[in-house]
Amino acid sequence: MAHEMNRSTRTLSANELEALQAPEVKAAREDLAACFQMAAHLEMEEGICNHFSALVPGRTDLFLVNPYGLSFGEVTASSLLICDFDGNVLAGEGRPEATAFYIHAQVHKHCPNATACFHTHMPWATSLTLSDEDPLLYASQSSLKFYGRVAVDTDYNGLALGPEEGVRIAKSMGDADILFMRHHGVMVTAPSIAEAWDDLYFLERAAQVQQLALSSGRKLVPVSNEIARKTAEQIREEDTTSAEMHLASIKRRLRGDVAPFDA
Repeated sequence: MAHEMNRSTRTLSANELEALQAPEVKAAREDLAACFQMAAHLEMEEGICNHFSALVPGRTDLFLVNPYGLSFGEVTASSLLICDFDGNVLAGEGRPEATAFYIHAQVHKHCPNATACFHTHMPWATSLTLSDEDPLLYASQSSLKFYGRVAVDTDYNGLALGPEEGVRIAKSMGDADILFMRHHGVMVTAPSIAEAWDDLYFLERAAQVQQLALSSGRKLVPVSNEIARKTAEQIREEDTTSAEMHLASIKRRLRGDVAPFDA
């Protein structure tokens, strides 16, 4: 299902290249790579078809994205590409996958909150896109993290192989952070890589719990709107700090810093 981009590589000046080696860019590469690695570990990837991206720190016109042909578990900090919004590869080996470019470039351009943009076909959340009902029923505490933050794109148009489809998807998000894409998958946007990871993780967990509860055949009892709104506000108060700690945790796990029987 993946398609390679056919674009040229733009040459950068020495000063521009040096800026792309700055410590904050290196840190963003490491954070984004950690998200890929843990997503693979948690089986939130689908072959070589899904993609995470993040604006390059200090830039609003360049973004990091995984190259075409690598599964999530193969992505490293150094393998990530830096692209501009015209599809030129400014740093890294290879090219972006076509739908990754056409979706992510437009979401970054048109959604002010989208410093990070994570798109997956992770199974539990994607399963909620296959019916004509609201995806989240807000019956579990984890689901309340997303109360008031979700949009649904009901106009599936096939593969996103042109900028017009990326623009349409970006507009479908409106002011939402989370987009359920009918017949397709989900999009998570956030002001930081850590917050995108945290939302992606808890979105899949909320979807999993909901689908397991529905499979019991029992009637689900949603939380009242009043309590849902209050709880969502409580969660959001600490979301940034909690997300940063969550990302730090997965980086420790990936480095093997945690000994299971450490006293």
